[in-house]
Amino acid sequence: MVVISRVIKNAFRNTIRTISVTFILALSIAMSLIMFLALKTVQTKIDDAKSSIGNIITISPAGVRGFEGGGELLTEDDVSKIKSLSHITSITKSITDRLTEDENTSLESAIEPGSFGERRLQQEGASANNERMPQNITMPVNATGTNNLDTTSNLNVSSLEITAGAKFDATSSQNVAILGTDLATKNNLSVGSIFQVYEKDIKVVGIFDGGNKFANSSLIMPLKTLQKLSDQTDQINSVIVQTDSIDTISSVQEAIKEKLGDKVDVVSQQDTSNQAIEPLENIKSISFYSLIGSLVAGSIIIFLIMIMIVRERRREIGVLKAIGSSNIKIVSQFMVESLVLTLMSSVVGIVLGVIFSNPVLKVLVSNSESSPMTAPGAGAGPGGMMARIGMRFMGAQNVLRDIHAVVGYDIILYGILAAVIIAIIGSAIPSFIIAKIRPAEVLRSE
Repeated sequence: MVVISRVIKNAFRNTIRTISVTFILALSIAMSLIMFLALKTVQTKIDDAKSSIGNIITISPAGVRGFEGGGELLTEDDVSKIKSLSHITSITKSITDRLTEDENTSLESAIEPGSFGERRLQQEGASANNERMPQNITMPVNATGTNNLDTTSNLNVSSLEITAGAKFDATSSQNVAILGTDLATKNNLSVGSIFQVYEKDIKVVGIFDGGNKFANSSLIMPLKTLQKLSDQTDQINSVIVQTDSIDTISSVQEAIKEKLGDKVDVVSQQDTSNQAIEPLENIKSISFYSLIGSLVAGSIIIFLIMIMIVRERRREIGVLKAIGSSNIKIVSQFMVESLVLTLMSSVVGIVLGVIFSNPVLKVLVSNSESSPMTAPGAGAGPGGMMARIGMRFMGAQNVLRDIHAVVGYDIILYGILAAVIIAIIGSAIPSFIIAKIRPAEVLRSE
C-alpha cells in the first residue's frame, strides 16, 4: 500500500505538468472514442441501408411499361436461360391483365374513374372508335398472375396482409384468386364466393389488404391460371430476380443482359445503392484512419512524456537499484504512474467523447451526404417497380440523415481498455531502458 501511495503521489509531483498531460491525453482519447463511435455507427447504418434498398433485379420486355409501350413479352424459355446463373436465389414471374365488366369478368371495379380515369378511358375509346366515349364508364380491374406470393415487388402492393381466408399455391393452375378488400366489398364477395373471368368460374380463397386503394381494388391469381384464361400461355411481362447479396447485383445484371440481349430492359438497384452508401463509406474511411491516428498520437504522447519523467528521475532510479529494487519493480512503478495519468485522462476524454460524438458525426455526414433522388411515378407493372426502387432509395437517404451515435457501456469499456494499452506501451519501453542503467553510473553522473 505504501508503494502504491507513493506512486500515486509521484503522478502529482508537478501539478502544471499533470494538468497539461491530462488535457492533452484527454483530447487524444476523446478523438479516439469519437472516431470509434463513428466507425461503429456508420457500419451499422451501411448494413441498414443495404437492407432497406434490397437486392432485386427487374427484367421486363424492352419497350413495355405496364399496359403502355410496345414490344414482345418474355417467355418461359427466356426465364430458363437465366436460371442457371450464379448468385440468384429466386426468380418470380408475373403476367398482368385488365378485366372489364362488359367484356371478360363479372367483377365491377372498386375504383371510381374520376376526372383522370374518365379522360384516360375516353382517349382510348376515341382512338379506337374515332369518337368520345360516354360518361358512364367504369374502370378496369387489374389482375396479376404470379408464381410466388412471397415476393410482392411485382404485385403492385405496398404489403400483402391476408385479412380472411388464405393464400393459394402460386405454382398451381387452379381457378382461384385472392381479392383486395375494396374489390371484395364492392362485389359482395367473401372467402368461398365464385366470380367469372373469361367465362370461367373463379373461387375466392382469400381477401388481402395491399396497403393502398389501387392494390385493394385488384386481384391476384396463380400465374399459370391467368396465362391460360387470358390466352397468354407461356408469356411473362415481368421477372423479379433476387440475388444472394446486394454486392452481387452488378455481376448478375450483366450476366442477364448477356443471356437475353436487347430484347429486355434490366433494371437493378446497384446505382441507387452506390449513391446511398457512398457517403457512409467515406465517413467510415475517415473514421478508421482518424481512429488509427488518434491511437498512435496518444501512444507517442505518453511515450514522450514518460521518457521525460524517467530521465528527470534517473537519480531516484539509481538509488532504488542501489538498495536492491529489481528492474521489474522499477518498471512497474512507472507503469502504474502512467496508468494513473492515463485513467484520469480517460475520464475526461470519455466525457468529451460522449458530448462531441454526435456533433462531429453530423459534420462528417453533412460534408459527405449526396443529393436525394426523386422517385419515379408509380404505376402498373415495371413502372410501379421503379417507384418502389425510388422509395427504397429515399429510405436509404433517410438512414443517412438520421444517423447518430449511441454510447453504450461496451464503448466506454473499449475506451478505457485502449487508454490502458496506450499507458502500458508508452511507459514500459522508456522505463525499462532507464532501469537497465547501473546505479554507479547514474550516481556518478549526478
